[in-house]
Amino acid sequence: MTWRMYGEGLEGRLADLHDRVHSGAYRATPSRRVNIPKPDGGTRPLGVAAIEDKIVQKAVTEIILTPIYEAEFLGFSYGFRPGRGAHDALDALAVGLTRRKINWVVDCDIRAFFDNVSRDWLIRFLEHRIADKRVIRLIIKWLNAGVMEAGKWRDDLRGTPQGSVVTP
Repeated sequence: MTWRMYGEGLEGRLADLHDRVHSGAYRATPSRRVNIPKPDGGTRPLGVAAIEDKIVQKAVTEIILTPIYEAEFLGFSYGFRPGRGAHDALDALAVGLTRRKINWVVDCDIRAFFDNVSRDWLIRFLEHRIADKRVIRLIIKWLNAGVMEAGKWRDDLRGTPQGSVVTP
């Protein structure tokens, strides 16, 4: 469904979505798997979420998750934070390198992190900061929704599709 199609009768659709989320009847839709090329010649699997999943994920992220976790980040953290991005991190690095004596710069990337993250551990970590079981259940629904790839549903029972609103 496109955003334009979803917009037809928007008030009713949003009211219905709101009711389903609050009653527990909301069901996450499998993400559509899209592989995008990487500079090294490989591909990065992205999960394109359905419109209603995007709406609910955006609400949960902005209203619940960001306020909880934003307070934990240090000033030099830039990844997936509101109002900060890779260019801001590079600017801060350039300032640090020119104004201080720096001996080392370390750049790390965890290969296939999103493909291999333990769902059990992820939920355990979230439960340390999020007491509302309804929020935890929503996140579990997204993790267990699986992906549609070449018209077939698949769930590897580990990892999470990269690329949705709530992924970071």
